Amino acid sequence: MSVTGIIFSNIHDNNLPELTRQRTMASVPYGCRYRFIDFTLSNMVNSGVTSVGIITQTNYQSLVDHIGTGKDWDLASRSGGIKLISPNITAFAQGSRRANVETRLESLKSATDYISKRKEELVVLSDCDVICNVDFSDMISYHEKSGADITVAVKKTTLTPETAAKNVIMKSENGRVRDLLVYPRDISGDYDISLNIMVISREKLLDIIADAAAHGYTSFNTDVLLKNINSYVIMSYAYEGYFACVSSLSEYFACNMDLLQPGVRHALLEAKNRPVYTKVRNSPPARYTEGSFVKNSLLADGCVISGRVENSILFRGVTVEEGAVIKNSIIMQDSYICKDTQLNCVILDKNVVIKDGRCLSAHESIPFYVPKNSII
Repeated sequence: MSVTGIIFSNIHDNNLPELTRQRTMASVPYGCRYRFIDFTLSNMVNSGVTSVGIITQTNYQSLVDHIGTGKDWDLASRSGGIKLISPNITAFAQGSRRANVETRLESLKSATDYISKRKEELVVLSDCDVICNVDFSDMISYHEKSGADITVAVKKTTLTPETAAKNVIMKSENGRVRDLLVYPRDISGDYDISLNIMVISREKLLDIIADAAAHGYTSFNTDVLLKNINSYVIMSYAYEGYFACVSSLSEYFACNMDLLQPGVRHALLEAKNRPVYTKVRNSPPARYTEGSFVKNSLLADGCVISGRVENSILFRGVTVEEGAVIKNSIIMQDSYICKDTQLNCVILDKNVVIKDGRCLSAHESIPFYVPKNSII
């Protein structure tokens, strides 16, 4: 069957207010050269989904700059290709801008016109901040063979009461979802959690959107899945690979640090026949001057290293001067670390300058964040 994709770029912006003040969740930098949306887009392209709509609401200039024409994902096409769906393009969304940003179902209402004009039979829905390398074609095949109305990707995860309150738990029997626990409290143990990736027929999705508009529904999990748990055939698709979904600054720090583990890096970025694509920039290779030292770190092109870097992730164009020591930190694009600076468990946004002799230190559970264009 033919398939189109829908990606939600804004609905989780409130989870990372530090990094989303001037950008969407979709365009948050990750892993020294990527943005969050690169993983979802690459999963779709690698699975043969060549028509993708990205629902935007606010702060999407950086996303527009990153996506461009879509050529870096081979989505620069007149038929299909990639399209940014701007906010409030239908009457459904008028006067409800705040709700549009916060819920998946309200975002779909604003994309009704786009969805209704597509010709594909199936739709893959995905959040932008799902960090995984999944084969959608296998999930789509499972959806077709099972005869499901909706198929939801899940992963078996060990939950604490704190992490359970951030997830939707799917309880299944022989693959069919029989119950949902939406952001439950006081639950711990091994459960299947939703990855916020779904496959559904385009006609079924349009019916759901129309029904939601008529009844004032706003939550896809509560008002659609849970209320129709017995009338819809909702199947769960088990995903076994690496997965991370960021809901706080400490989780953002942790999932970046995960990439320093060879097993995670191989599973996520080096999977056979499933590369992760991103915007290509023409920058010189990283340069290491005499006396520099780098250990267990990821460095992008354009970096100039004269100091010491350990267990850290450096984005494009970062300069580390002589005598500077960076440990357990994330340094974003074009930041400049001057002489004799010491950084530990720090996240520097783009174009930050840390002057000579400064010392910034925190703990991995509460990393110290420095906003874009700051000078310290």
